[in-house]
Amino acid sequence: MRHYELLFVLRPTLTEEEAKAKVDFIKEVLEKNGAKVAAKLNMGTRKLAYTVQKFKRGYYTVFYFQAPAAAISEIERIIRINEEIIKFLTVKFENKSEISYWEKSVAKTIGKAEKEAKSENDTKVEEVSEEA
Repeated sequence: MRHYELLFVLRPTLTEEEAKAKVDFIKEVLEKNGAKVAAKLNMGTRKLAYTVQKFKRGYYTVFYFQAPAAAISEIERIIRINEEIIKFLTVKFENKSEISYWEKSVAKTIGKAEKEAKSENDTKVEEVSEEA
């Protein structure tokens, strides 16, 4: 199994629920094709460097995963068919230094996700204590 990073950009016209559904769909496609998703990073809506399909902004998401080489062509085929994804990039990490960078990126992404989850829990606790 090789190490990969998949970055894709969704249309900015999608609602938050639709964007989450598309991200979950891509995760399912990865898992159906034998990939093991290590981390997911939702980067949110950002300005594009140039206009893509008449859009100046897009919703960015990054997946870090391990998959067999044969699975990548099927994953990219499904992404190309999907009209909500306006741009994507798949990066393969091969040598030791690239794989160590991949592992650091995964650890950093997981750390960010844990901090966000903790801050959300703290916010909920504060809201409950204010109501009491």
